[in-house]
Amino acid sequence: MEKKKQPARARAGSPAGGRTLGPVPDLEAHVHSDWWRRIFNPLYLKTDADVVDDSRITQAETALFAKLLDLPADARVLDLCCGQGRHTLEMARRGFKNVEGFDRSGYLVQKARARARKEGLSARFREGDARNLPYRTDNFDAVLILGNSFGYFETVQDDLQVLREVRRVLKPWGKLLIDIADGDWLRTHFDARSWEWIDNRMFVCRERSLAADGERLVSREVITDVEKGVVADQFYAERLYNHEGIERLMAKAGFSDVAFPEALATDSARAQDLGMMARRNIATAQVRKEWAPRRARPQGQTRHVAVVMGDPTRPDLLKPDTVFDNDDFFTIDRLKGALAELPGYRFTYLNDHATLPQDLMRLKGKIDYVFNLCDEGFDNDPRKELHVPALLEMLGIPYTGGNPQCLAYCYDKSLVRGVAKEMGIPVADAIFIGPESHTFDLPFDFPALLKPNAGDSSFGITQRSVVNSAHELIDAVQEIRTNFGYDKPILVEQFLTGADLTVGLVGTPPSSYTAFPVIEEDYSDLPDDLPKICGYEAKWVPDSPYSRLRSIPASLPAETEQALIQWCAALAGRLGCRDYMRLDWRLDGQGVPKLLEVNPNPGWCWDGHLAKMAGISGVNYPSLLAAILRATEERLGLETDERRHLDALAGATT
Repeated sequence: MEKKKQPARARAGSPAGGRTLGPVPDLEAHVHSDWWRRIFNPLYLKTDADVVDDSRITQAETALFAKLLDLPADARVLDLCCGQGRHTLEMARRGFKNVEGFDRSGYLVQKARARARKEGLSARFREGDARNLPYRTDNFDAVLILGNSFGYFETVQDDLQVLREVRRVLKPWGKLLIDIADGDWLRTHFDARSWEWIDNRMFVCRERSLAADGERLVSREVITDVEKGVVADQFYAERLYNHEGIERLMAKAGFSDVAFPEALATDSARAQDLGMMARRNIATAQVRKEWAPRRARPQGQTRHVAVVMGDPTRPDLLKPDTVFDNDDFFTIDRLKGALAELPGYRFTYLNDHATLPQDLMRLKGKIDYVFNLCDEGFDNDPRKELHVPALLEMLGIPYTGGNPQCLAYCYDKSLVRGVAKEMGIPVADAIFIGPESHTFDLPFDFPALLKPNAGDSSFGITQRSVVNSAHELIDAVQEIRTNFGYDKPILVEQFLTGADLTVGLVGTPPSSYTAFPVIEEDYSDLPDDLPKICGYEAKWVPDSPYSRLRSIPASLPAETEQALIQWCAALAGRLGCRDYMRLDWRLDGQGVPKLLEVNPNPGWCWDGHLAKMAGISGVNYPSLLAAILRATEERLGLETDERRHLDALAGATT
């Protein structure tokens, strides 16, 4: 995330989007500790366009960095905090074959990926936190931290953790280059107040002051549209490092040969307020360390993975006829065909639940891990979905996806709502109806949506689940109790009328993940008299009008999509979702997203929602499965002797 004079989110309660705080005597009091999480959006690309969108500056800087590093074209290079990937892409244009960008902003990473696809460049991009890099030890020949992207965190210890992670992922004798603001110069030369036009419609007013300890420069930006008025009033702070400070920190992190070969003065075509980018220092260093111990793999040896699935010989109450039908077997065959396309793997399939414990014990020590696709649950009982990872835990066998605790949490929709509310994530208004309840007073207006509080695959959610009166509510409660049992709790939510959205993540949030494009359900072909829901009929009843539903790319403001992905990553991390997950949302009448459900280990089938989202971003079905496997291997710390070319997150195409 490149930093010149970025907009930052004020503390909770501070104005944004059409309001302003007015005069502020203490700028530092309004800086949120994690301002860097949410502010890298379209406004950032406008306020800083004179630097970050100037190809002339990018080309000159990249040429200088390449000269200082003196790397061969096949060197593995990580552009850490890459923003929209301007340096990463320029390096790829210059012939670097193995360059990768990494940034916390999903919005900027998506911009970088789109540009790489458009230009046909091989650069790869990933999302995550720089303090917890998802790469194996001794992986890169060089790491770059450019565009003044170092020093965002509130403590020096966090900055130190970034450098320690960089040292870990660098190979012995690997090189680090940091492009960072000249802290000593800025302390005495910053502009306390300025303003400038950023395009023909918008201008920005800035205030700056030193933090109380003198170690950070605090900035405020009030961005105004000539027609809409104030669109943002935002605060941020960045630590000021001089030569001695950054050298001391790099040495503490284990770097040697620290040098300062160049100073930079940015030549902006706008020639106005350059803020933190006005004067910068370049610091370089090397890593002198031993290679980390690594389990060697003989040349050509494949990774052995056991795939655990539902048992087709046993009843499955979630299926319309309670049995596996031709569509199920076709789906399984598509899975096996897709996995067969992945080089470097050998798969063993386990689906006999009568012998599953013994089969796993027999394979222990002979497989690398389990690909857990048993979302039906042990013995095809959805309440026993957590039993499969619990069995693997007891046997000491690594596996993909959520652990037992995660699956237990997310199976309880009301519990997930409570966690989300505690985290400040918006949820639909709802009430919990326990088995002992016989009267139901809704604290919100009809219509309402009823669903079993525990369950998946939309079981129990049909067109009759949407009710418009107290009488219909009583009937719907009775129907659910009749079908599912009187001892099962029910969740009643306010039925939201906006877009029906789904977010898919691959990785280990909140520190490292990739978000696929958000999709929404297209209800345009649904008869007007039917409620707009994607329930049991859409998934399991082929002759229903709901079977004609299709998923399309969501049409959302960039700020809304960015907030959705960040909420999803935070909540998935809090609940312990791993490797792949899907979260369902719906907009209310005012366009505000409200969380509905969290799905760890979501549907893995070739035509499911996760595959649809991946397809929109150019990732085909085999590459989606490869991405899940790679996410698991990185989380488990499994090493490979060569980089697999089916890294779907690097932009595999259909």
